[in-house]
Amino acid sequence: METLQLTSIALELVIVAVALGIALKKGIAYGYGFALTFAIYVFYDLANLFSWEISVSVLQISFFVATLSALISILAVYKNKT
Repeated sequence: METLQLTSIALELVIVAVALGIALKKGIAYGYGFALTFAIYVFYDLANLFSWEISVSVLQISFFVATLSALISILAVYKNKT
């Protein structure tokens, strides 16, 4: 099962790279939001996988920031496509 989790983390890192490419090369701001969201997911998943000594409140706040970032980014996508 650890292999599946590591594969998921690797895919999240690919998403970070693609989102940053969208933001930097195409100048589309919501790419930064998606990059932030998935970078936090990588941090969160690695912290859980390797049992890092990180307080629960830090993990909860980081997950909330990721969720908020995803929401703002998807609303930007919606706004630009309507």
